[in-house]
Amino acid sequence: MFPPRSAVPLKPIPGSYGLPFFGAIKDRLDYFYNQGKDEFFSSRVEKYKSTVFKTNMPPGPFIAQNPRVIAVLDAISFPILFDTSKIEKFNVLDGTYLPSLSFTGGYRVCAYLDPSEPNHTSLKSLFMSVLASKHKDFVPLFRTCLSQMFIDIEDEMGSKRTANFNDPSDAMSFNFVFRLFCEKDPSETKLGSEGPAMVDKWVGLQLVPLATIGLPKFLKYFEDLLIHTFPIPFFLVKSDYKKLYDAFYASSSSFLDKAESFGIDRDEACHNLVFVAGFNAYGGMKAWFPTLIKWVGKAGEKLHSQLANEIRTVVKEEGGVTFQALEKMTLTKSVVFEALRIEPGVPFQYGKAKEDIVINSHDAAYEIKKGEMIFGYQPFATKDPKIFDHPEEFVGHRFVGEGENLLKYVYWSNGRETEDPTVGNKQCPGKDLVVLLSRLLVVELFLRYDTFTVETAVLPFGSSVTFTSLIKATST
Repeated sequence: MFPPRSAVPLKPIPGSYGLPFFGAIKDRLDYFYNQGKDEFFSSRVEKYKSTVFKTNMPPGPFIAQNPRVIAVLDAISFPILFDTSKIEKFNVLDGTYLPSLSFTGGYRVCAYLDPSEPNHTSLKSLFMSVLASKHKDFVPLFRTCLSQMFIDIEDEMGSKRTANFNDPSDAMSFNFVFRLFCEKDPSETKLGSEGPAMVDKWVGLQLVPLATIGLPKFLKYFEDLLIHTFPIPFFLVKSDYKKLYDAFYASSSSFLDKAESFGIDRDEACHNLVFVAGFNAYGGMKAWFPTLIKWVGKAGEKLHSQLANEIRTVVKEEGGVTFQALEKMTLTKSVVFEALRIEPGVPFQYGKAKEDIVINSHDAAYEIKKGEMIFGYQPFATKDPKIFDHPEEFVGHRFVGEGENLLKYVYWSNGRETEDPTVGNKQCPGKDLVVLLSRLLVVELFLRYDTFTVETAVLPFGSSVTFTSLIKATST
């Protein structure tokens, strides 16, 4: 039984799944090779004259049992994915497939759980409590880690006249996350400096069915067979994962003690910690920080001058980089939100309808049946031209003043920017921390430098960023 109809006209959902098996293969080849992600979606929006339509999503056969989804690609229909009273989030982190649970010690970690499951409440409560207890450590610890990163970047600039951002950013991110949760430098453990590479391999094998690895086009069918057709086995990363698990287990006794007070077994808690620290936190930073630097770098010298002036003035007035100082940096805050809008770190969201529902786009309503998978491609929703002026442009001041009213359409955290994570939703428990660290990265950058230029390239997840110039600050 569908709920009452809305004010906009009810229309059948356009689109097609094609023939069984072959339709999914065709859509997969279009998505990865013949069209690419954005054209895959934009061509179907144009074809069906609708931002809601039926399609297949990769990886399809034989990794995913059912690749059929209903895509929602505008700012009005997309938020249905946040409504956990209507949408089930059971095993949908990676979309239409679930990697082997061997990757997570045999456990369905918190990210795979629906909020209705009791373990979700225990695990998310634990991580929210731990983050709250470490609030005072965020700024000084991250600034310490950033200082070493900028030293490494300047050393490379001095010797090569250019400097890669990704590698030192990865090292900085892993160092920060490990020290935050374990209160120890990872170099003091058996991981040494190999932690980022181990996590990269572990995360990469779970997500590679959703990406391409950059082989020449004439090898596309070989690549498709290699990484999109059969489940990736855990044994390829088994030894690395054991080293990660052992390092976290040996170094996080206070976290594990706290987990037991929440009724969570130490082994399960540690596997969840590795996932949150490695997959969610470090993995998110690995993709996101280069994206942020890319957009700020490409915005140009005028915005750089405005940011430097705001940041240095506020820091001087407040006597340092504090929470209060960061809150006063309105342009800096807006720049971070604009980067999160134009290229959100996690572009996909999935959920299954718990019941027969009606969803709205700007100009139509659509009936979705219980059990159907809904898929949202966030970069289209957060670049909705009916919500944002010049949506394809990076506008640094977009969210200043009256522009703050648009923050409810920024969805990067699996929820609206104006809402907060709870145990009853799937919004990122580190939402505010991600925003804080992003502001700190911009602040530290412009305390040190007046302006900079970058060259960028596309990676399977995120961007490669290389500094081609870094002009040191001429004022403080």
